[in-house]
Amino acid sequence: MTKPVVVGVDGSPSSMEAVEAAAREAERCGTGLRLVHAFGWPSGRVPPGVPPWNPAAAGVREMVDGTVTRAEERAREVAPNLEIAREVTVGEPLMVLEIESRTASLVVVGSRGLGAFGTLLLGSTAVHLAAHARCPVLVVRGRPDPAAPVLLAVDGSPAGERAVEFAFAEASLRGVGLLAVHVWNTWTDGAYQGPGDPLNVMVDLEHLREAEQRLLDETLEPWEKRWPQVAVDRRLVRARVRSTLIEASQEAQLVVVGARGHGGFTGLLLGSVSQALLHHAACPVAVVRGEA
Repeated sequence: MTKPVVVGVDGSPSSMEAVEAAAREAERCGTGLRLVHAFGWPSGRVPPGVPPWNPAAAGVREMVDGTVTRAEERAREVAPNLEIAREVTVGEPLMVLEIESRTASLVVVGSRGLGAFGTLLLGSTAVHLAAHARCPVLVVRGRPDPAAPVLLAVDGSPAGERAVEFAFAEASLRGVGLLAVHVWNTWTDGAYQGPGDPLNVMVDLEHLREAEQRLLDETLEPWEKRWPQVAVDRRLVRARVRSTLIEASQEAQLVVVGARGHGGFTGLLLGSVSQALLHHAACPVAVVRGEA
């Protein structure tokens, strides 16, 4: 892997946690770390006499340099020998990170922050980044147990193949097992997950359960052969998808989910399960887009 790991930096505690996570990831992958700080004038107000494209003239540059320097120091505490690059630019952070994702192996952000980066999990901005980034996006949240497994949300869709590959690779790099969970119900093949799982729906539940088990097995088997060192715990669960995966995240150090699941509203770039995990998972969440 030669593409760097990119992390959004703003100096907040959440951002510093993201820096640590990104440094560990870059070290595991044997690649470099790129610290990115993007800023603009609050509400478009520019101090008198200062060109809007030159905030350094107003003393902002010194403040930003201090923030990035502290981030680099934190990264080196985690990985002293890591190759680290800096990028400080004027621009809207979401757009800057989306552009950075085109040449990155992974983009890492915190779940809360200061300034513009602080909106990354408020409203639709995190959803937009996870849906449009050209590489996987890792949102650092919760208090993960480093000895816990990687949790993979298996949906069996073609778009989810890259998420499966990413999860196996992460489990291998971290030296832990993989918990592969496939949640099904009588709405599995529908256009959306309904409010419940009514038992009066005329379906052959045993036949459906067997089909979902085959889907889980067929999804995992090719990757188990490629990564035989990764111990896999397969779980087929009949329940509501979002709440089940959020609960399962409590026993994981990382959740990996595809941007879009099987079925659903195909025009959306990020599914409701991914969005729910981004906001409510008990550990970091990696959203992996399938092939365009």
